[in-house]
Amino acid sequence: MNADLASQTQPPAGSLFELVLLVPEVAVEPVSDALDALDALSTSVEDADALTPAEQALFGEPGMPPPKEGWQRSRVVALFSAEAAAREAANLLAAQDFFEGCEVLGVQAVPEQDWVRLTQSQFAPVEITPSFWIVPSWHEPPPAARQVIRLDPGLAFGTGTHPTTRMCLRWTASHPVAGQRVLDYGCGSGILAIGAAKFGAGEIVAVDIDPAAVESTRLNAAANHVDLQTGLPELAQGVFDLVLANILATPLKVLAPLLCAHVGQGGHLVMAGILARQADELREAYAPWLALEVSDEEDGWILMTAARV
Repeated sequence: MNADLASQTQPPAGSLFELVLLVPEVAVEPVSDALDALDALSTSVEDADALTPAEQALFGEPGMPPPKEGWQRSRVVALFSAEAAAREAANLLAAQDFFEGCEVLGVQAVPEQDWVRLTQSQFAPVEITPSFWIVPSWHEPPPAARQVIRLDPGLAFGTGTHPTTRMCLRWTASHPVAGQRVLDYGCGSGILAIGAAKFGAGEIVAVDIDPAAVESTRLNAAANHVDLQTGLPELAQGVFDLVLANILATPLKVLAPLLCAHVGQGGHLVMAGILARQADELREAYAPWLALEVSDEEDGWILMTAARV
């Protein structure tokens, strides 16, 4: 038996325990399945050779298949509510045929943490422009902030940390939207709709196919003291001065006739969720209705816009 596994510790009451394993690629799936059956609270898998010359890049860019299914050697960490459960799981795994080539690295108590503070520390204010910021509720706005969206991380997409969200918000901040009728299609957290409201937009409609996103948008709008209508896609009726859609390239192509039909005379369509290499296929998809152009780019993502003249 591994010496670390055999050693007895006296951790603080209420601690959680990690069972740490070294697992070859072929055994990761059966080991993970077995840990789930052994009532592990969670299981994580990471490259055992990370930060070394043997580290493997596993994940490709969005929309592309990964170059490999798994790492040659993985560090598998399973979380248990008791030390005895973690040690019993290690012993049971060691008796299985599929565990050949695997190694138990140890069982250790997880240090107690203030998980709320730890989570909050990972989300700092996000700059959109020098005077426009996304600020979690537990932070004070930066001194330079003249316009602020209060937004905490939640279930729905869109916290301002992703380039696609920032580019949409930058566009809104740099164009005259005061008094305009605005549609946020695929609203997620509602951040784009709230951003339009902060810059004086008039009637704002935010829609999403996910009821959880609709509820998240409603709550975030209330927290920011802005008025907007939010609901499922059928809520979007008529034409708008500004149509915002931060989704992904494939659904944006499918939605081309619908989104273009919502853009009124003199209005603008602003879309994100598009990789730079997808620009031509989006132009082609929208060509029957509007002429798209690339208006911004960040970290391989682009913002595409069009105006109905």
